[in-house]
Amino acid sequence: MEVSKTKDFIYIDKMFVDEYTGSEYTNKLVGALPKVKANMSQGIPQMIEIATGKRWKEDFGKKHKKKAGKGWFRYNTRFAMPVTNDNGEIIEYKVYQAVLIVRYYADEKLYLYDIQNIKKETRYPSWTEASDGQKPVSYE
Repeated sequence: MEVSKTKDFIYIDKMFVDEYTGSEYTNKLVGALPKVKANMSQGIPQMIEIATGKRWKEDFGKKHKKKAGKGWFRYNTRFAMPVTNDNGEIIEYKVYQAVLIVRYYADEKLYLYDIQNIKKETRYPSWTEASDGQKPVSYE
């Protein structure tokens, strides 16, 4: 999947599936966030496409040297979860920000590793005039 702004291609492999569902971060989520993380998986291709703010981070602890021999990239992204009424009609969206954790492997390819730092947006929804205008993933 390609990040529109940078033209980076991010692969998804089995390691992502294992980390996404069983990471320390995932296991520490409380409240509504475990359900949010589980449901947002449907929009991962779009979340990669709209990602911004690419930045590199060294693997300081050398914990993941085999997994990310060249370090890590992080990208900011966002997504929306529909809120429905008793009739199943969408009445609004809850918009969330998150960070894509991408490992930079020795083969110089980028692999999605996890999605972390999930936070509900408290500012104006991104499709209103009072925001930056970027629409969330599930906005129709």
